[in-house]
Amino acid sequence: MATYDDFIKLDIRVGEITKVEDFPEARNPTYKLLINLGDEIGIKKSCAQLVKNYSKEELIGKQVLCVVNFPPRQIGPATSEVLTLGVPDENNECVLIQPNNNVPLGGRLY
Repeated sequence: MATYDDFIKLDIRVGEITKVEDFPEARNPTYKLLINLGDEIGIKKSCAQLVKNYSKEELIGKQVLCVVNFPPRQIGPATSEVLTLGVPDENNECVLIQPNNNVPLGGRLY
């Protein structure tokens, strides 16, 4: 069973998607994202399978939650530096976890 100490090892922060590109080399339909995580962390890259539920245009400016302290992961020719968090919809496609209100970038989940 996980403990609270295990949970706080995860550094989950609020970021804002600033750029979205297609990622045709990915095995499954995927976007490459640039996410601004505030002054402390800066802008990081992420790869996310969001194509079924979001257009590139509607993702720009969205606030999202990201795990920022996992090691970078190579996904084909791209590197994902943070894990953008989501949950599956009824079709098992990713729906982003987002704050209801605009909150400061870089804020940590607690």
